[in-house]
This record gives sequence, structure tokens and C-alpha cells, in this order.
Amino acid sequence: MICTVSERIKMEYHKIQLVTIVSFIFLFQNIHGWGEEGHYITCKIAQSRLSDTAAEAVKKLLPDYAQNDLASVCTWADRVKFYLRWSSPLHYADTPPRLCNFQYDRDCKDLDGVKGRCVVGAINNYTTQLLDYGKDTQYNLTQALLFLSHFFGDVHQPLHTGFTTDKGGNLINVHWYRRKQNLHHVWDANIIETAEERFYNTNRDDLISAIQDNITKTWSDEVAGWEACSSDETTCPNTYASEGIKAACQWAYKDAPEGSVLEDDYFLSRLPIVNMRLAQGGVRLAATLNRIFK
Repeated sequence: MICTVSERIKMEYHKIQLVTIVSFIFLFQNIHGWGEEGHYITCKIAQSRLSDTAAEAVKKLLPDYAQNDLASVCTWADRVKFYLRWSSPLHYADTPPRLCNFQYDRDCKDLDGVKGRCVVGAINNYTTQLLDYGKDTQYNLTQALLFLSHFFGDVHQPLHTGFTTDKGGNLINVHWYRRKQNLHHVWDANIIETAEERFYNTNRDDLISAIQDNITKTWSDEVAGWEACSSDETTCPNTYASEGIKAACQWAYKDAPEGSVLEDDYFLSRLPIVNMRLAQGGVRLAATLNRIFK
């Protein structure tokens, strides 16, 4: 069958419509899951700490449906990685087993060995793109903001810089109390979920308020250090990843071998680490956006 030019144009138009519909579904579907809690908390903390200039830039870049709520789209990068498959390696920076350190040249690459394709490289890349704000740019700055905000959450989750051999704990099967789970998911979701259920009546906003209270009181002397990068850096994800793998070794992997049952001893000793990493992610995302949009 031979198509006329006009028929081919119509076919291409319908293809574009289909892509748009699929994208719309991914962006707007109501995906419930505790796995998004950590990202929501990180972005909620960050937006509350923006300078006036940065807050205005973020408001302009956010899609209209977000209604100026960065946290509401902070899991966008997870939703689109299933069809923007090139973005999947950008969510983590796994390291060799038991070395407990991060080295950019050694560790920041995808499974094909392409350098720079890890969460640290992605943070650097999207920070650079956002520095074009206010200029005639080739970049999609809304997309850059959504990726950057999500990746700040990822790099502060210790097992996103976990060991290559177990895929950041994804291959370590454990029980979280009575529930079968993998260790990565425990840190992505279960610790936060259990804390919300046990201490905050399943109220996410109360947990956020408690973390923000710690930022202004318990951790107040540390916040300036969390925010700081060297004088010529807008962001410093090498530092965040280095902290992450140390926390993975000291807290995530410790006492959690294959087949272990993780209960109160593990939960109550790891919860302060999770809360601090959520706080650091939010504080540092805000500091980076404030430097970008100064």
C-alpha cells in the first residue's frame, strides 16, 4: 500500500498524539507507594528553604499542573524512566563491594562503561543546564529541574551508592518484620513507612515537621556545612555519594545479610540515619537551587 504525503502526515500526527497521551498518563497517573515518600519529603524541605529569587524561578519552571508544589512532581523521574530508558542508570552510582568509598572516575559509569552516566554525573549535568536559566538555551529547563530534584533524593539514599555485586541491596532478600522484602526497598520505603505509622499516625506532614524541627535545632550547627561546596562549585555530589556509601557500609549492610529478619533493633538504630539523609538532601537541594538562581 502506497500512502500519499497527506496520509503520511496524518499517520505521523496520530503517532505524536499517542506519545503525548502516553506521556500524559505517566505524568498524571496517581501512583501510590511509600517509595515516593522520601522524594516528597526531600523536595518539600527544599522548597521551604528557597530564596525569593530561586522560589520565583522554580515556580516559573514547574509545569502548571504542579501548582507550584515541587514535591508533587519529585517522583517524575522514576515514572518516566520506563520509557526514557537512557535515564535509568542516572539514579544510582554503585561502587565495588566492601571498599566503602566513592571514586568518580572508577564508579560513575553505566553498564556499558560510558563515563559520567550515574547519579553524580546527572546532578552535575542538570545543574549546568539550569545555569542557562534566563538565557536562550537549547535545554528543557523544566525537565532539568525535575531530574535534578529527584536525583538529590537518590544520591542521599545510602543504597543508591551501594555495591555493584548486589545492585545496591536489591539482590539481598530479607524480612522486614514479617514481610518479605529486599534490602534496597527497606531503605527506599519501609523505614520511612514504619516511622510514619508508628510515630506520626501515618501523617507525612508531621514527619516533615519533625525533620524540619531537627534542622533548626538538633542539627543547626551542621547545616552550614551541609550546604557548603568549594568556592567554584555550584553543587558537590561527589561529597554526597561519598557520604552515602559510608552510611551504606556502616548502617544499611551491617547486620542485614541474605535471609535476615530486620525488626526493632535495626529499625530504631537506622531511623535517625534515614531522617538525617532526608534532611541533608532537602537542605542541599535548596542550597544548590539558591546558587543556580542567585
